Amino acid sequence: MKTLSRISFLFALIVFTAVYATTAQRVITGIVYMDGEPASGVTVEAHKGSSMMTSFDGKYEVTADPKSKYLKFTVLATGESKKFDLVAESVNEIDFAFTGALPGAGAGVAVEVAKGDIVLKTMEELLKEQDKDFMNQLSLYGEFYKQGDYKSAFPHWKVLYDKYPKSTSNIYIHGSKIYEFLIENAKTDEELDEILEEIMAAHDQRILYFGGKGYVLGRKATSWLKFKLSDKRTTPLEGEALKNALQTGYGWLSLSVEEQKTETELPVFLLLMQTSRSLFKLGALPKEDVVRNYDKCTTLLNEIAADTKDEAKLKEIKEIQPYIETLFSTSGAADCDALINIYTPQFQAKGNDVEFIKSMLRRLRQAKCDQSELVEQATIKLYELEPSAEAAFNMARGYVKKENLELAKKYYEQAISQEKDTKLLASYYYERGYLLFAKENAYSEAREMARKAIALDPDLCDAYMLIGNIYVEASRSFNGEGIEKSAIFWVAVDYYNKARKGDDCAVDAASKASDLRKYFPNKEEAFMEGLNSGQNYKVGGWINETTTVRF
Repeated sequence: MKTLSRISFLFALIVFTAVYATTAQRVITGIVYMDGEPASGVTVEAHKGSSMMTSFDGKYEVTADPKSKYLKFTVLATGESKKFDLVAESVNEIDFAFTGALPGAGAGVAVEVAKGDIVLKTMEELLKEQDKDFMNQLSLYGEFYKQGDYKSAFPHWKVLYDKYPKSTSNIYIHGSKIYEFLIENAKTDEELDEILEEIMAAHDQRILYFGGKGYVLGRKATSWLKFKLSDKRTTPLEGEALKNALQTGYGWLSLSVEEQKTETELPVFLLLMQTSRSLFKLGALPKEDVVRNYDKCTTLLNEIAADTKDEAKLKEIKEIQPYIETLFSTSGAADCDALINIYTPQFQAKGNDVEFIKSMLRRLRQAKCDQSELVEQATIKLYELEPSAEAAFNMARGYVKKENLELAKKYYEQAISQEKDTKLLASYYYERGYLLFAKENAYSEAREMARKAIALDPDLCDAYMLIGNIYVEASRSFNGEGIEKSAIFWVAVDYYNKARKGDDCAVDAASKASDLRKYFPNKEEAFMEGLNSGQNYKVGGWINETTTVRF
């Protein structure tokens, strides 16, 4: 499952709680030029400050912290980035020529200055010339790298990267591993982001000297999203910061697929659909683009499968395709009408194929198309063909739709008693718990079902969401004393934060966690109880959960 191990880090996709805050005091304005003309579609970002994208006039205005070190200019169409270093004496009106020269010179004009001596020779040329500095640094970095001592390898690698950037592509291949080690050991979010910027610059430099733009952009986007959305961050991203991070990664992924087509690395297809889905849920990507990306990914994957005889690649494609189907069907961009139009003729042709019916029902229900006649017909047909646990589960869902809770309960119990697959059984427990919560207000029993689901499948983010929702609803009638009543919201947010690690729940969970903060106990209430931020606190009663004090 090599592919899935490369993909899995992302779906902790996702995600994301942090609000960008700054005490920016400095406003920097200017115009971005390309070949002497004002440039649109360039993102201008101040280190420790705000960012914006230029329009047709090339103008920008950003705020910067007194400690801001640079301005970063990124062309959306290519993903290429350049920096302009800021110093305390820098003027606040800075024009920047991304390519070519500025149309005029004067106060506030920014120019790029190459720093240090750069030797643009290949390794073969340098070895032939017996360049002692190159040979010494290459030997030292190589030995440390082979030993896995990336910390010791880094300074020698950095000499090669800075001075001999065209010597060998291994600088960039090995550099990714070295930087990943450094970023995994970063102590703060700020340190992590600074290292991540260096990784992005290394990808750009690789494209400059060795080409392979489409391939490298896929790797660049993967690194960006992996570390920008990492759950190891002290303050995960949310709001505009989350949206900007996803949009940046999405731009590189789109370009990668456009450039590579059937040569695209397979995980890039999955990552493109994941970011498409997340951006759509955030209102930052139109439905038409999600549909277009789904069609592009499935078409190219089918072309790759048809043309390859590589069994490992075929297996990888078969692993990825169901994930892409699920991402699309649960995105909200896939209208039920569209899905039903796709599946109705297939059901008519494959009405006795048990596996096809199971797959179709899963996808239709993931897309919330339970009310369709097709789902009802397929559910009954499946139970006739195979009265299995999954068929009973589908029957239970059908009776929930008809508000026949007694029969729904009967079929849920049948499904739970028969199912052997732990992940499917977890989903049955979750659904039974949701019914207890939504239809019967049986909070404690519903939580018990959700806990059983989590015990079987710790990645089932819906079960964490359910417990969070149960606690929010229970807060209305909970009989706790003093701060205890509002402390329920601490516990609810704990569960929403756990749900954020699942791509299907990430955006909704982040939104709910953010919304609940206004109900947290305040510092004065906590002071009266002798509580400080970071302490453990136990909410009693039937909830009986230990949480963390926060404001």
